[in-house]
Amino acid sequence: MSLQPFTQVSGQAAPLLAANVDTDVIMPKQFLKGIDRQGLDRGLFFDLRFLADGTPNPEFVLNQPAWQGASFLVVGANFGCGSSREHAVWGLQQMGIRALIGSRFAGIFFDNCQRNGVLLITLDEAQVQRIGRLVSQPEAAQISVDLETQQIRLADGEVIDFQIDGLRKTALLLGLDAIGSTLQRRAQIEAFEREHLAANPWLA
Repeated sequence: MSLQPFTQVSGQAAPLLAANVDTDVIMPKQFLKGIDRQGLDRGLFFDLRFLADGTPNPEFVLNQPAWQGASFLVVGANFGCGSSREHAVWGLQQMGIRALIGSRFAGIFFDNCQRNGVLLITLDEAQVQRIGRLVSQPEAAQISVDLETQQIRLADGEVIDFQIDGLRKTALLLGLDAIGSTLQRRAQIEAFEREHLAANPWLA
């Protein structure tokens, strides 16, 4: 599957700093019944975004004018814990979320984001809280993330460096999923197959 490459992205960053936000909060179970990925943006944070009567909750950050259409979320520790549902990441994608900035992410959720082209930026907790406080001010919510240089540029001009595994970085820059990343080594794979079959002809 071809993914949208991530090079340099600018947009609004919304603060969602509660700790231990699990995948059932991100994508409630009633939205897992579809036979395809369509419409998952409706389910994203459903119980937070909507009131009991189905109207948008004006208190939820993504419903507020300053953060509608946000490209980034600044999140609390252990974001994405709970079940392994990949729908949580698909919903984030469909809402236009390109990257999450946090101090710690649940392991399976982390891998699901990587496989689907969502950048996870891990910083220390003090940095995350500072960014969260800054983007909580509507006039300072615009940030820019440059994956090539591994830098976040904040509205006040501060630049924050971040680290990322080289293979993950390359896949995101090129918009490659796991299969696409593997196929980057197609020539080596085919050469191994030829040599292995030549040495072990009975396998053919």
